[in-house]
Amino acid sequence: MVTHRPHPSLRGLVRRTGGFTERQGGPQHRRELPFGGVPIILSFGDRVRISSATGSGEYTSFLAGVHEIPVDTSHDGSLRCIQVDLSPLGAYQLLGLPMSELHDTVAPLDALDGARWRDLGDRLAELPSWSARFELVDDTLCRAAADGRTADPEVRWAWRRLVASHGTAPIGPLAAEVGWSRRHFAARFRCQVGLAPKPAAQVLRFAHARALLTAPGAGSISDVAAAAGYADHSHLTREFRRLAGTTPSQLLSAPG
Repeated sequence: MVTHRPHPSLRGLVRRTGGFTERQGGPQHRRELPFGGVPIILSFGDRVRISSATGSGEYTSFLAGVHEIPVDTSHDGSLRCIQVDLSPLGAYQLLGLPMSELHDTVAPLDALDGARWRDLGDRLAELPSWSARFELVDDTLCRAAADGRTADPEVRWAWRRLVASHGTAPIGPLAAEVGWSRRHFAARFRCQVGLAPKPAAQVLRFAHARALLTAPGAGSISDVAAAAGYADHSHLTREFRRLAGTTPSQLLSAPG
C-alpha cells in the first residue's frame, strides 16, 4: 500500500488517496460498510465483483455513492488499483451530478460525463511509477474541481456540523439555523450529499460507533452505545443490523 497526500486545492473534497497491490493465492472477499463517503476505485485492469441488496455487477474502475447498506466485494486474488475517497460534497463538485442519483449505487467510472474519466485506470497502469500515477490523479481531480459546481454554503455548514458531532447534532435546529424550511433543507441536502439529513446522521453515528467498537481497549457494547449517542445497547444493535447486516458482536468476531 502506498499513501499519497492530495493536492492542497483538494482539501475538503478528497479525504484520502492510496495505491494498492494485492497478490493472494485465491479469491478474496470483503464486506464494505457505510462510512459517509464516496470511494472511487481506479483499477489497472483487474476486475472486482460487487454485490448488494440493490444489485450486482463486475467492474474494473468504478465509484460508489453514499450507502446505507453493506456491499460485498470479491476478486480473483490479484488487484492493482488506486482508491480515492471523496467527501460527499467533494463528489458533488468533482463528479458533476446530483449525489442522490448514486445513493446505494455502484457505477462504472466510464459512465461519468467527460473524457477525463474515460479509461483513467488504463492510463494510470501505463505510467512507470506511483508518483506519476498520483500526479495524474491529482491533475484529473483538480481540473474536475475547477469545472464543478460547489455545494450550497448552507449545506456545507450543516454537513460540517454533522461530521463534527459524529451524527448527533439535532436536525431541526440545523434547518432553523440556515433559515430554510425543513422540507427545502432536506431536499437540497439530499441532492448534494446523497442522503437526507437524518439518514446521513445515522450513517455518521454508525461509522463512529464502529470505530469505537473496534479500537484497541474498547469498552463494552453498552459503553460504546452511550459514547456514540445511542439510547442503549438494543438501539445500537438495531442500527448495526440495518446498516452492516450484522450485530456488533458478530462484527467483532468476524475474520479481519
